[in-house]
Amino acid sequence: MSDPVPSTAVPNDASAPGPVDDLVTRHHQRVLGGRTLRYASRAGRVVLAQERTGSGERAGRWEGPTPAAEMFVVAYTKEGVRDPASRPITFSFNGGPGSSSLWLHLGLLGPRRVPLHADPAPTPPPYHLVDNDVTLLEHSDLVFIDPVSTGYSRAVKGGKASEFHGLDPDVRSVGDLIRLWVSREGRWSSPIYLIGESYGTTRAAGLAAYLQDRHALYLSGLMLVSSILDFATARFEVGNDLPPLLFLPTYTAVAHYHGRLDAELQARASSDVLREVEAWALDVYAPFLVLGDRAEPALVDAVAASLARYTGLDEAWLRRAHLRIEIMHFCKELLRDRGLSIGRLDARYAGRDRDGVGNKPDRDPSYSAILGAYGATLNDYVRRELGYASDLPYEVLTSLYADWRYEGFENRFVNVAERLRSAMHANPALRVHVSSGYYDLATPYWATEHTLAHMALDPALRDNIRHTIYQAGHMMYIHEPSLAALGADLAAFVTAR
Repeated sequence: MSDPVPSTAVPNDASAPGPVDDLVTRHHQRVLGGRTLRYASRAGRVVLAQERTGSGERAGRWEGPTPAAEMFVVAYTKEGVRDPASRPITFSFNGGPGSSSLWLHLGLLGPRRVPLHADPAPTPPPYHLVDNDVTLLEHSDLVFIDPVSTGYSRAVKGGKASEFHGLDPDVRSVGDLIRLWVSREGRWSSPIYLIGESYGTTRAAGLAAYLQDRHALYLSGLMLVSSILDFATARFEVGNDLPPLLFLPTYTAVAHYHGRLDAELQARASSDVLREVEAWALDVYAPFLVLGDRAEPALVDAVAASLARYTGLDEAWLRRAHLRIEIMHFCKELLRDRGLSIGRLDARYAGRDRDGVGNKPDRDPSYSAILGAYGATLNDYVRRELGYASDLPYEVLTSLYADWRYEGFENRFVNVAERLRSAMHANPALRVHVSSGYYDLATPYWATEHTLAHMALDPALRDNIRHTIYQAGHMMYIHEPSLAALGADLAAFVTAR
């Protein structure tokens, strides 16, 4: 893709001009590890054309590719590379559904990042960027993708954004854009990686299968940050006892962090306490949950006492909750005596609600603490350093969750782990790096371990998956020590052969 490149898409009305790509190229250099890193950035919207058939009398007749969306991307390419076609390329996106790609872009992977000097508390404005010493650009070219209705990405004029708002339509649009970029850039011989965060891991698992099956594009690896592939592990619905079980170790980690456990547990390393809790959960709590009202009174009493000990919550309150702790109740209850609620994305953060006796927080203090810093720096960075100007609002996180469609999963929990298993069996070279945070109450680490352990993966391929846990939350890279560790882990992952 040169800059700019007219779209190859064919508009419905041949007499009317169609949308065109508007990529802007800038050249940059900085010192990284004592060496000069030279790279080019390209920022702008790429026209995505999708095949459609006619309607009415023309129903069933192929009309060729039609402009469907203008998708915003920011791409970085290292300059001075002898053979760019063989260099790794990584496509990155966040989750939501409805999130733009700015979090992984400015938090972990890109050449510039947002420093949060007050972590775990809000950093006051004004905000700025610093050079990212662990940028993956040193080892892989990068392409950050904003799905339709996020960032600057929009359906074309006259199109329906809702057509992209679903599990499979989203996978198709992002997958088709990846195929288009790889083809135009001549990168079919490159090792190709995907990295997604949160719902972006759901998308990544779907893409692994879609890119193989639709475009014969086999990936070298997936990087799943704060993974959720099986939604049954995180949906607190009546009759679903998986979340109370799988969230428990994270509840313990959070209670330990905030000093809410008894003196004996507080004096021990959190890793040691978590091993004990995981063993108790499998040996005692899981059978108790399965028994339900059939549990003997002695077992109920033992579970109530241990659950109070491992969570720091009042035993009488736990009994009223049927010894099943819902996530928002935990966020509200743990520090209620201090008048504080804890964060869902990162439970190290705490904030004060208006209602001190409610059963859920007014807001997520961990999200509030980072939204301003990331939103402001992205808007400034795109215009001032990358040279791309748009009067559209940059949609950091749009509210698509309620209207998101999950065709094929009606009346059951979404589970794309099977798509990942299928992709790995078809492509045994596909490797997966999974990153979790101990203080993440959105996608708890033990829920991820449960999902990975239930994939029915060929035993010969189980070592293709590595799960690493960091001392932070959902966006573990906002914690400086975790950023350094995760950056090193991902660099090792994409450079392994």
